[in-house]
Amino acid sequence: MGKRNGGGRQKSALVTGASSGFGLLVSVRLAEQGWLVYAGLRDLGRGDALHAAAEQAGVSARVRPIALDVTSESQARAAAETIVREAGAIDALVNNAGFAAGGFVEEVPLAKWREQFETNLFGVIAATQAVLPAMRRQGGGRIVLVSSVSGKIGFPSMGPYAASKHALEGLGETMRLELAPFGIAVSLILPGPYKTAIWRKGLSGGAPPDEASPYAAYYARLLPQIERSGANGGDPDLVARTIVRALTAARPKLRYLPSRAEYRTLAAKRFLPWRWIEAAVLKTVAPRGRD
Repeated sequence: MGKRNGGGRQKSALVTGASSGFGLLVSVRLAEQGWLVYAGLRDLGRGDALHAAAEQAGVSARVRPIALDVTSESQARAAAETIVREAGAIDALVNNAGFAAGGFVEEVPLAKWREQFETNLFGVIAATQAVLPAMRRQGGGRIVLVSSVSGKIGFPSMGPYAASKHALEGLGETMRLELAPFGIAVSLILPGPYKTAIWRKGLSGGAPPDEASPYAAYYARLLPQIERSGANGGDPDLVARTIVRALTAARPKLRYLPSRAEYRTLAAKRFLPWRWIEAAVLKTVAPRGRD
């Protein structure tokens, strides 16, 4: 997949959650390669950072903000219809929109669990269902799901996020097999910690346990680790480049790991006994004493 298809039509992509982070960066990266990018924004009034980045890169004409709250099926369908009408086809979908709901399983309200899955899983399904009819008619396409290493290994206080990403991993494998006969390739991207707003907005910015909580001491030891991971995270542009690679490779893989850090994390889960991983995590973050 490149700048234009065989008939000379400009390639088009829909990127969800494009107001910041990976979504913003991949929108600009694709536009730099000649793609026409429809950058999905839940609030069109919050596209200043996207506009500035596109303008700085000289690709403003190829980045078109489009209203898209992935939890709205009607908006997802409307976005797909707009792209087909204006661009003639939808060559790629980047399911990037998501957030991280932090907290201990016992204390996270069910409403927050539902909100997490509504965006991170059902929003992906809604956007995918919206574009698939067009992709099948045109004889192919690419779909990328931005998952996480948390889709392969859980961590304390990240239950809702890890559960949603584990579900996304299963969804991606299923879609890969279902859509291959139609020429539609599905890939999963598994980033670890990167310097994006997800840490501030979700995990470290969540409501902490109060002093009476049985998890208060746990949280006190855990929070510095979470904040350190966010502060020391990698360059998010590395993830954006990995997404572009998945969209342009002649033979796209099922999974992409942006750096060696993700390989090390997943290798530990694959090759080490779980009791070793458990012991290491608990030694680092669990409270010293128990009630």
